[in-house]
Amino acid sequence: MSAVTLRSLVAQRKLSPVEIVAEVLRRADAVQPLLNCFVTLCHEQAMEEARKAEAALMKGEAQGLLHGLPFTAKDIVDTADVRTTYGSVLHRDHVPAQDALAVARIRQAGGILIGKTTSSEFGAKCMTDAPLFGSTRNAWDATRTSGGSSGGAAASMAAGVAPLAIATDGGGSTRIPAACNGVVGLKQSLGVVPHSQVQDAFGNYTYVTPTTRDVADTALMLQAMTGAHGCDPWSLGVPAQPYFDALRPASDLRGKRVLYRATLEGRPISADVAAAFEAALATLRSMGAQLEEMPDEGYDVEPVWRVINHTSWRGRFAPLAEAHGEKLSPSLLQQLALAQHVDGVAFQQAMFARTALFRRVQAQLETHDFIFTPTLSRTALPIDQDLFGSIEIDGQSYADLRPNWFPWTMPFNLTGHPAISLPCGAGRDGLPIGMQLVGRFREDQQLLQAAAGFEAAHRPANALPVLAF
Repeated sequence: MSAVTLRSLVAQRKLSPVEIVAEVLRRADAVQPLLNCFVTLCHEQAMEEARKAEAALMKGEAQGLLHGLPFTAKDIVDTADVRTTYGSVLHRDHVPAQDALAVARIRQAGGILIGKTTSSEFGAKCMTDAPLFGSTRNAWDATRTSGGSSGGAAASMAAGVAPLAIATDGGGSTRIPAACNGVVGLKQSLGVVPHSQVQDAFGNYTYVTPTTRDVADTALMLQAMTGAHGCDPWSLGVPAQPYFDALRPASDLRGKRVLYRATLEGRPISADVAAAFEAALATLRSMGAQLEEMPDEGYDVEPVWRVINHTSWRGRFAPLAEAHGEKLSPSLLQQLALAQHVDGVAFQQAMFARTALFRRVQAQLETHDFIFTPTLSRTALPIDQDLFGSIEIDGQSYADLRPNWFPWTMPFNLTGHPAISLPCGAGRDGLPIGMQLVGRFREDQQLLQAAAGFEAAHRPANALPVLAF
């Protein structure tokens, strides 16, 4: 069931938080051996909170927006009194003293944490594997990756565990696994959800995000997470918004101007994704949207993202790598090495390029309402894919994974514009395909409304995999 449906049934006392949480934990236990999507499950704590939520309901006490609803949190997002390992053997037994702000807000709204979902080590990879727990598998095909770094969140969501998942996104880490697993992944505008753990708040390009099975649930979750907080300068002056309460899915997009682009010049796209993209464009046209192909100049930004991202990681993890390198992921060490010789001038030039990209997107969205692209250039990669190995698309091999698999996610981390990945059918391999809709800066409500309308018009018939549990 969706979170919206569960919320209604709880409010009507037709379904108890105890029943919901017990069933979700049963499902989590059942899928864990197949998918390996959890690091920690909170059986005792979650059931105790569910009993308290039920008692409050029976007493007629005020209910929060998410009263009695189960949620998961990615294992790099801090949770008070619940083990949070960051996917690292070095933090195997780490238990934070306090919640990350996004977690605290979900709890304050009545949400019940049922477990911590897997992430690549420190979220530093677009597949979900780490020395601590191994690989997380795709909910549709165990031989494929779940994507990353929020692979556990998306795989558990597709497998029908909790309806709400806290994820993160630093270059596509919410949208990539959402596309791989056929669920909805939003990277909201910069500052809409305050980020209490980011170390460089002023230069931030990372986001604590919602992952759900449909757009209405995303709006519900975002409403609980949003609002200014002093920990994040980008959030100051950004008021909380009633994203769910005000959601009015657009039945048509008449008058809306949509820029679209399938791929960047010189970058590949599979025939399956290209066909799904054309079908999605046909849906947009049928909804009355005015479509215009977008020039791709300035969007091939992986080198810029890499400088900003890898220097950030080197600043955070170089001392750890020096002291404990043998215990860290080889892919993390390789990425730290790539930033070893990036000097201050090169970093500042990357920041100049980030500003230029922001201004380009801003100018395009002054005359248009949305940008529409594929989320990924092909379906989920093999489970043993090497981050530094070649990527295969329709029988052709390409040397660099990131710019050839997810060129369209990184730009909007850098610019801060909201971007949502939506399920759009499946490839010939039976695996999900996702499309990305991008909105105007801080106009997340309008993006959610358009996304919900598109979802209603274009939702795949095979929305979720069939697992025999």
